Amino acid sequence: MKREQLAVYFIMGTQNVKDRKALEVLEEALKAGVTIFQFREKGTGALEGNEYEQFARQCQALCKAYNVPFIVNDDVELAVTLQADGVHIGQDDEKARKVREKIGNGILGISAHTLEEVNEAVKNGADYVGVGPVFPTKSKADAKSPVGLEFLEQVVSHFPDLPKVAIGGITEERAPQVLKTGVDGIAAISVICESEQIQTTVKQLKK
Repeated sequence: MKREQLAVYFIMGTQNVKDRKALEVLEEALKAGVTIFQFREKGTGALEGNEYEQFARQCQALCKAYNVPFIVNDDVELAVTLQADGVHIGQDDEKARKVREKIGNGILGISAHTLEEVNEAVKNGADYVGVGPVFPTKSKADAKSPVGLEFLEQVVSHFPDLPKVAIGGITEERAPQVLKTGVDGIAAISVICESEQIQTTVKQLKK
């Protein structure tokens, strides 16, 4: 994958959106210039069954309309069914090598919290890693402890050729110091989903 595709990595499910329709938020974010989208429908109140798949298809259609890669979080079967552009998995999900076999040449992203996990992701053919949480985050109830900016710099130093995106508690104000570490982009959930000016927020995350 191209590093610039990670510039503003938007992650969303219906449970992340409060007073608006999720598809409206997604389209506004796509118009604003997010460069990749991850479908993450999980947690309290998440859609299930046919509604879940239908919502995924609607998100995928919007991404195609704006020529933005559509990534599925964890659900490899759904990704294969929809012929999604890729899958993102965590450390507790299905093993990376098995996922790679199932998705072929699709994009494979892996979450990493330590240098050992980043190294393992490289060995297993990850196209990029999601590093974090950088700061405390409210978007994941089971989030690990924050890794901080210095760790991002270590990952950049140790793995210069690996595309990497920072995630976790990153606000518009924190974005410049995160990007200064040398990561390729910022992944965001709440800061975009809860923004009243998504166009402005996305622009600030790109600085």
